[in-house]
Amino acid sequence: MASSVHLPVPEKWRRPVRQRSRLVRRSGPAHSRIEFAHPSEQEFARFLDYYRIRWVYEPVSFPIAWDGTRVSEMFTPDFYLPEHDLYVELTTMKQSLVTPKNRKLRMLREIHPDVNVRLLYRKDYQQLLAKAGYGALEVQNLRKQDIGNILISPVELETRVRALGRKISRDYRGRSLVVVGILKGVTFFLADLARQIKVPFVIDYLDLKRFAGAQPRERVRIARDIDYPIEDRHVLLVEDIVNTGLTLDYLLGELREHHPASIEIVTLLDRPGRRLVEVPVRYVGFQIPNDYVVGYGLDYRELYRNLPFICALKSSVIELDTAAPEVVK
Repeated sequence: MASSVHLPVPEKWRRPVRQRSRLVRRSGPAHSRIEFAHPSEQEFARFLDYYRIRWVYEPVSFPIAWDGTRVSEMFTPDFYLPEHDLYVELTTMKQSLVTPKNRKLRMLREIHPDVNVRLLYRKDYQQLLAKAGYGALEVQNLRKQDIGNILISPVELETRVRALGRKISRDYRGRSLVVVGILKGVTFFLADLARQIKVPFVIDYLDLKRFAGAQPRERVRIARDIDYPIEDRHVLLVEDIVNTGLTLDYLLGELREHHPASIEIVTLLDRPGRRLVEVPVRYVGFQIPNDYVVGYGLDYRELYRNLPFICALKSSVIELDTAAPEVVK
């Protein structure tokens, strides 16, 4: 008879057992490389891939019952999400399947209380994504089919911004900063970056007016200048995206007239392939392709700024408007 889960179980008996990989091919999307036990698992894996959530399929089995010293029953969660340290077990609405899975889950939690595991119905998919920061697609006029690719996930953004903050803090140790944000796509990035900078700093903002026509260097003007004096101060210019470099080249020229001690640039996104003017960008979050991107502060006609990831819009979404101002960042 299997031993009760309420009895003390030696640590060596409770160790998870690594499972054999179900990898059947090495190319293609991750969800197409695995031999899944059920179609619903492949559907969930495709969903995770779409949102760039890393996952491992059935990585380990947890012993949950013993017959003497021999393991008599094990529980193998369907997925492990390493970025969230979360195991996920899928089920259907059939009560005949829910009851035994709930029993195993209860036993697992009693024997392995440190394991973070969740049983999901199909209706729970969106709730899980919302909790992880991926479920903000209820934005006006944005549908899943409008997104070409999610280029940078919330976890990737958080990790990279934290790393940038650490590097900036090391580079400016013993000094203070004037952090200048270029409105307004930089808002989310600047807020998160500022929380990671550990040296003293003040925040100021610049607002630019861009328009078509004239010479390239005449297509941008300062609509709102900085208020804080920067003479003999170290300035960190914060930008959301660098394309041609024309905007930053103009701004650097204007700010240098205030005689700062130094000026450095940090940008969340960079497209070096579009560069027309070389500018000294010291800190770069991500290099991206030439797609039109939105999210995390970046917009298309003022929409989509509040998406928690950065994604590319399909060309069918972007209305061609020859009268629209040309952006020459």
